[in-house]
Amino acid sequence: MWRVSGSGEGGARLLAAVTRLRDAVDAASLPVDVARVGDARTERERLLDQLDDYVIPRLTSLDAPLLAVVGGSTGAGKSTLVNSVVGREVSLPGVLRPTTRSPVLIHHPEDAGWFSDQRVLPRLARITGKHSSSDGPGAVRLVSTDAITPGLALLDAPDIDSVVAANRDLAAQLLAAADLWIFVTTAARYADAVPWDLLRQASERGTAVAVVLDRVPAESLDDIRTHLAAMLREQRLDQAPIFTILESPLEDGLLPAAQTQRLRDWLGALAGDAQARADVVRQTLTGALASLDSRAATLAEASEVQVEAAEALVDTAAGAYDDALARVQEGMHDGTLLRGEVLARWQEFVGTGEFFRQVESTVSRVRDRVTAFFKGEPAKAEHLGEALQTGVEALVTNRADLAAHSTARTWRDLPGGGQLLGAAPALLRSSADLDASTARLVRDWQGDILEMVRNEGRDRRTTARILAYGVNGLGVVLMLVTFASTAGITGAEVGIAGGTAVVGQKLLEAVFGDQAVRELARQARERLAERVAALYAAERARYEEAVATLAVRAGQAKELEQAAADVRSAR
Repeated sequence: MWRVSGSGEGGARLLAAVTRLRDAVDAASLPVDVARVGDARTERERLLDQLDDYVIPRLTSLDAPLLAVVGGSTGAGKSTLVNSVVGREVSLPGVLRPTTRSPVLIHHPEDAGWFSDQRVLPRLARITGKHSSSDGPGAVRLVSTDAITPGLALLDAPDIDSVVAANRDLAAQLLAAADLWIFVTTAARYADAVPWDLLRQASERGTAVAVVLDRVPAESLDDIRTHLAAMLREQRLDQAPIFTILESPLEDGLLPAAQTQRLRDWLGALAGDAQARADVVRQTLTGALASLDSRAATLAEASEVQVEAAEALVDTAAGAYDDALARVQEGMHDGTLLRGEVLARWQEFVGTGEFFRQVESTVSRVRDRVTAFFKGEPAKAEHLGEALQTGVEALVTNRADLAAHSTARTWRDLPGGGQLLGAAPALLRSSADLDASTARLVRDWQGDILEMVRNEGRDRRTTARILAYGVNGLGVVLMLVTFASTAGITGAEVGIAGGTAVVGQKLLEAVFGDQAVRELARQARERLAERVAALYAAERARYEEAVATLAVRAGQAKELEQAAADVRSAR
């Protein structure tokens, strides 16, 4: 167990470990609005405050004066008590609630150097002089007086239950910066829930505590003190001294000296006894160090939840676009792309009925009609090509739109999804240039097919056949064969689609051979799938980039756990 009196190499190692933990806590972000993230963010801020305001400064300067923070509920009489201990007004009592003035730190002139710089409470500005209406919770007012014994400083904190959130937050921060918490309450409010929540935290973290029970009716003194002692015992604070102040009229704004004598003597003795001060520091600092493990673990757990939330958002988008790609690939096989306009344009050329029945024995007639179609009737060829292009574009675009809508719909129900959609409404739909990108994709794919046809006809005999039909014409037929299937087609379209498959297949086999045709169709489907996959990856990347803006770090939990482990081993 580390001890306050430790110094040298061991003390330096502990300070270095605590500093690394502080840096890990500072770097930890909890940006995703998951359940109870508010509690985790508050815990992070409070842990960071205590490391900055107390643990690191105290480890750096073990011989610094003891800091006793006077805290309590609204109207408990904290400022009046501080003024009475000092013997003059150094802290303005709040006449109107809530009081928004700066906290007041009272110290002996010899100890000024310990508090005038940013050694403790580094994020609070230092102010001196007379109280001003501009005083606020962003600064600490320093008061130097001989009425305080060297070695001890008193800090009058804001109300712990103030209706002003900034006051409450500052009060909690100051209490976490204390070597000693002097808890001030009254006979009427000593059992209130809010202070006992803080007292419970003080007990759990080993903070040294003293209790001042103010405004006690003389006839109720024994009963109230006994009950308060029992409550402290339940919270394992039975070692905390209790100072009672009877209900008394103020004398020039101060409590009667007799009522505060015992507290003043105790504080004076504590300030004047180096060992007693060291005992208080040891108790509070050891407790604070011991609490770092569980508090860092809480942040590590919250960090894991952040990672899980971010991964869920990314996985949702990935799943939606993977499904979209699968549906497009399915559409390449199930006849979807040979419906409607494509079939109508093809039927213009080949017709139906008797023609299909004669296909097997009249390949030469097919060749002649196809040749005439592509050479003699270019308009019909263009119409067929355009119909195929439009069909592919429609399939790819429709599935992308469905993926975007599915992702947005699911994100609304996932932690962090709503906040991202609110920040980037464009994620509610596909990208604005999707239509143009899809059209370019299909044109590029058609270019792939033409290149495949040219490459397949390298020898002289095949080249001659290709020239007989035309590269563009064979490319359109290859597109037809790529998508030709009767699966999913019903009614009269079955005959037309079936005829498409047979006619196109026979024509291409006459030019390239049956094995080459199967390979060309396979390559054509693969090339299209690759291009669609790249397009969908770009669409999906918009959602991944949005999640990336949250800056959730996968290694954050391990960094916190390792830093806490280093502190534990250094103790």
